[in-house]
Amino acid sequence: MKKPILIAVDDDAQVLAAIRSDLRSRYRNDYRIMASTSANEALEAVKELKNKGEEVALFLSDQRMPEMLGVDFLEKALVGFPNAKRVLLTAYSDTEAAIRAINDVQLDYYLLKPWNPPEEKLYPVIDDVLQDWLAHYSPPFTGLRIVGYPFSPNTHNIKDFLAGNMFPYLFLNIENEATAKELAENNQLSSKDFPAVFFEDGSILKNPSLKDVAEKLGLHVKAQEALYDVIIIGAGPAGLAAAVYGGSEGLKTLLIDRKAPGGQAGTSSRIENYLGFPKGLSGSDLARRAITQATRFGIEFLSPVEVTKISVKDSYKLIALSDGSELKSKAVVIATGVDYRKLPNKGMDNLTGAGVYYGAATTEAHTCKDGNVYIVGGGNSAGQGAMYLSKFAKKVHIVIRRDSLDSTMSSYLIDQINNTQNIELIPNSEIIEACGESKLEKVLLKNNKENTEVKCDARAIFIFIGARPYTDWTGSGFLKDQKGFLLTGRDVLDNSNGQSGWTQNKPPYLLETSVPGVFAAGDVRSGAMNRVASAVGEGSMSISLVHKYLNEN
Repeated sequence: MKKPILIAVDDDAQVLAAIRSDLRSRYRNDYRIMASTSANEALEAVKELKNKGEEVALFLSDQRMPEMLGVDFLEKALVGFPNAKRVLLTAYSDTEAAIRAINDVQLDYYLLKPWNPPEEKLYPVIDDVLQDWLAHYSPPFTGLRIVGYPFSPNTHNIKDFLAGNMFPYLFLNIENEATAKELAENNQLSSKDFPAVFFEDGSILKNPSLKDVAEKLGLHVKAQEALYDVIIIGAGPAGLAAAVYGGSEGLKTLLIDRKAPGGQAGTSSRIENYLGFPKGLSGSDLARRAITQATRFGIEFLSPVEVTKISVKDSYKLIALSDGSELKSKAVVIATGVDYRKLPNKGMDNLTGAGVYYGAATTEAHTCKDGNVYIVGGGNSAGQGAMYLSKFAKKVHIVIRRDSLDSTMSSYLIDQINNTQNIELIPNSEIIEACGESKLEKVLLKNNKENTEVKCDARAIFIFIGARPYTDWTGSGFLKDQKGFLLTGRDVLDNSNGQSGWTQNKPPYLLETSVPGVFAAGDVRSGAMNRVASAVGEGSMSISLVHKYLNEN
């Protein structure tokens, strides 16, 4: 934790040196000491410290300074740190001004020059005001801070990106939080600048793209090598497992993801049936452990980077990226998984990111505090999201078209939901409209069995209505089933149109697609089991098959 700061200001360099020396001698173990001969420079430093999320415990200022009086300096400095203690250094002739300052700027104390010996005339005073400050001090959050509006699509995207990449952050609502308003005022931010991201070094990104945030955080968005043994596209459980095995077995491995590690599983608040974790673990925890393990084995990870096309030239796989660049690899593993299907009903598109969310329960849970939340879907992801949101929301409503959850959700989750008082199941129903101008305000619910409609207040809608494969980007060069999942292994030869396009003398490997040397693992593959454990198994298996392919070619 960063130490709080004591700031001393005096235009007399000798006096400043003396006060700085005395402060360091007594307080350097618990505080950082800053000193300046210029009141204006000190005010600039105060602004920078505020942007960095630092904390000032004490301002100690001379009264007679050429740039401004000490009382005026304290009044301006306290705008940034209103809880800091304030002590005035003054000559005997200025005691009346110091006494007036007790009322004007709530001065805590004034000290007469000289203060020798400090053990009698300085330290008892400073000890007293610092003890009083500590009694009311709560250490500030020192990581990333986002200042913005809670129901803003770009704010949601940045929060989701930071959460997915395991960067702790604090969201400050510009509408009702004093700290957010202070940061905005100190940095002359207007509504077009939000969301604004404040970094620990004091720098600010105004309404940034995910790529801007990633580069500032030191994430890699450019590949370091010209040629890789294997490029893995997608960092869900299958892609992460492939990366771990690729790195551990000495392959020059590149992992690419368009957003963050973990994939759809990474948004899960609790995975309770994954082998080896009897108490369960969150999707983000699984992703964090896996990406740490993979990078320890020397793999390279690019995020957020989107692949737009795979082509083949002289047996090499050419990977086209959305920024126009191209990568080359001997083999490829596609592990792009699935996306939640969009709900096409009225109002959903306009309010996506502003109260309507696909997955993202953990990211937006705090926004739902004491509000009514609606979950659309009856699978395990919906159940896990409902359980997590029930800790924050006033009421969680699960909306399904069926009579019950029995045929779509694991029994352990159904039992948990039935035993949670603020979760309500709404069967035989659907949300036919999301209502609101700039953010979600109400939902229009239809009971299909009774053919009735009712409009209800809503803070958020979380949609978990099944998945569609993320394969559109692969184009027509890959064989897919009717739903768009990639065909692999025998299915490449046995597909219903009778044209496999397979030109090799041997049949494709178990996870090999219709393009030799390109493998598919996890939920993106036709016939996959749609379980985290099976995705991890296929990801690790794909590297074994990559080895075989490389040895033969």
